[in-house]
Amino acid sequence: MRVELQAGYVLHTRPYLNNSLLVEFLSREQGRISLVAKGAKSRKTRGGSPAALLQPFSRLNCSWTGRRELKTLTLCETDTPALRLSGTRLFSGLYVNELLVRLLHHEDPHQQLFDDYECVLQQLEGDLEEELILRRFEFCLLQGLGYGFDLDVDGLSGEPIQEDCSYHYHEGYGLVLADPAHSGRLPRYRGADLHALAQGDYQAAGRCAKQLMRQVLAGYLGDKPLMSRELFRQPT
Repeated sequence: MRVELQAGYVLHTRPYLNNSLLVEFLSREQGRISLVAKGAKSRKTRGGSPAALLQPFSRLNCSWTGRRELKTLTLCETDTPALRLSGTRLFSGLYVNELLVRLLHHEDPHQQLFDDYECVLQQLEGDLEEELILRRFEFCLLQGLGYGFDLDVDGLSGEPIQEDCSYHYHEGYGLVLADPAHSGRLPRYRGADLHALAQGDYQAAGRCAKQLMRQVLAGYLGDKPLMSRELFRQPT
């Protein structure tokens, strides 16, 4: 099967064999695609080596061929400059990329999620607060993958979240009224903070949003830690 000139972004690359690269590519129409760029580190084209183009945060047009999960990259071109991310904003971009690599299935397109990703990159290049950008994207990602849950309804009882109560998150149910028997084992979330998040106010409940998203994502990411989180612990 041959696919021609699909717009998308490189999420991750790593060396493969002698001079090739394995590329995780996010396409709006095709979803996440695994590509092998044969000889990418040595082959020369009119615009330089393909490896120079296959960088995160650049919008590319790529063509590939193949019927198996690992496709062969046949063409890569761009007509837009790469985004200039540095410091913690670079780390945030790499974190978003790693989430997509870990959570998206191969060749399962999510066009709205692709648009959300483009929006994140543009926001990271601007001056909007990073924590706000990341929390919004994490919620969009969960919703887009079918893992979303209500922030204003108790997932077990169906009752509205009460501002003066506390809640636990349970996979499969979402937010449920806190059980005193589990008070020392599960994070607790204030109803007032959950109401703020339900209204899109991530600044008012930023600490709650970060803890909640970390707990929820851990259930889908498994035991393997995210490499990009380690970058935030390093001096910049």
